[in-house]
Amino acid sequence: ANFTSVRPVYIYGPLNYNPVEEWFFHRIASGRPIPVPGNGKQITQLGHVKDLATAFVKCLGNEKARNQIYNISGERVVTFDGIAKACALAAGAPEPELVHFDAADYDFGGKKAFPMRDQHFFTSVEKAMEDLDWKPEFDLVAGLTDSYQKDFGRGTFRKAADFTVDDMILDKLKVMT
Repeated sequence: ANFTSVRPVYIYGPLNYNPVEEWFFHRIASGRPIPVPGNGKQITQLGHVKDLATAFVKCLGNEKARNQIYNISGERVVTFDGIAKACALAAGAPEPELVHFDAADYDFGGKKAFPMRDQHFFTSVEKAMEDLDWKPEFDLVAGLTDSYQKDFGRGTFRKAADFTVDDMILDKLKVMT
């Protein structure tokens, strides 16, 4: 067999096909509270799209990468609440109001209430760093700032803001917007 498998966690960054950070930026730009499932302490990881591309390139023609599987992401983990705060920092906005909710209390009619799975989702990137001589260039805030400046901050985004599900949550919890 001759393969290399690259497994990113959540990808973020400019021109990414599914920028999870955009969901946060829409709410921050509108000055809205950010609904976060559970207690907001779910641990996850994000990897900048440029770091992912660099890891792919480092696999090409690399004998160490032959028949290997690599996890690619940023080096550090972050909570859901931490992502919201980091997005505000990247956008140059005040720290957002976070509203925690229990998704089981709602019927969202198939719509997503949050851009990430409501669970811990993280991994080690040590093997990729060692075998591929690769290291993420972006820490989370620097990467989010890059994304904001090159995409959302210029008015470029993949999906228009939709606060329908937010309003369901905020109305039920009686949070003023």
